[in-house]
Amino acid sequence: MISQHFSSDFLEDASNPGDLKDSRLGVLGGSGLYSINNLEDIKEIDIETPFGKPSDKLRLGKLSGMEVVFLARHGRNHTFTPTGVPYLANIWALRSLNVRWILSPSAVGSLQEQIRPLDMVVPDQFIDRTHQRPLTFFSEGIVAHVAMADPFCPNLSRLLTEEGERLMPEGRQLHLGGIYLAMEGPAFSTRAESKLYRSWGCKVIGMTNHTEARLAREAEMAYASLSMVTDYDCWHEKYGSVNVEMVIDNLKKNAEVANKVIEATAKRISELRPSSEAHRALKNSLLTAKEKVPQETFKKINLFTKNYWGSFNDAQ
Repeated sequence: MISQHFSSDFLEDASNPGDLKDSRLGVLGGSGLYSINNLEDIKEIDIETPFGKPSDKLRLGKLSGMEVVFLARHGRNHTFTPTGVPYLANIWALRSLNVRWILSPSAVGSLQEQIRPLDMVVPDQFIDRTHQRPLTFFSEGIVAHVAMADPFCPNLSRLLTEEGERLMPEGRQLHLGGIYLAMEGPAFSTRAESKLYRSWGCKVIGMTNHTEARLAREAEMAYASLSMVTDYDCWHEKYGSVNVEMVIDNLKKNAEVANKVIEATAKRISELRPSSEAHRALKNSLLTAKEKVPQETFKKINLFTKNYWGSFNDAQ
């Protein structure tokens, strides 16, 4: 087992953020997806970050010729609530392993009739209704404002959609685009909330992706979601309220397809190495002057800023 720890030396050795030819794909597995099929030559990596420990050990391996880093966002034994997931540590850890693309297979509820349980959605927008989450890496003496008008990477989402449409079983559909409503959890929605979100035009509801996407953008990683529909939330009178048994049963059915889609998309990413606006998200976003940033803060975020401000070690 490899063990890596946060240090200025480790930051000094991090790969050039502008170079994608050796970059890796990250997969953040959600409820019911605690591993990836066909991941080969697996090494488990234990990383300490300046933001604490990630949800679990990261698993580095090869999938369809692509180096992939897998992390179970809730832990492999599902011990973290949606609020309690160590989002900052997870994203920092992935970026420290030169991950530049993230695929997020996640359980969601449907808020629209035409999006049925066992369908999948590749959303293109968010509405955030969380209120207990970390919002940024850039605090404690530094300010950055990244653009989030299009929070999902369109290039990565397109590849995910193309492979998903090709691999969906008969009778099930992959839907491209739509709003993902991010709620706090861990309880499911009230009926009034569910109907409100429907009236806003939201397509699916989940508890994790928005927080990850915001932080991934600050870390200059392209992010796309494979939202796996397990239920109709609780707005649909015919189907009643959502429960864990219902969710888990449909998650198991979705997991086999999700694994195939992830593997096929990994192959496409390996071949194309798609660039994204997300890969330069900080270029015009850093407001605080470098010399005004506290040293301890500078050290924490140097993994993201070194392409613009140089190495933390050089600044000593």
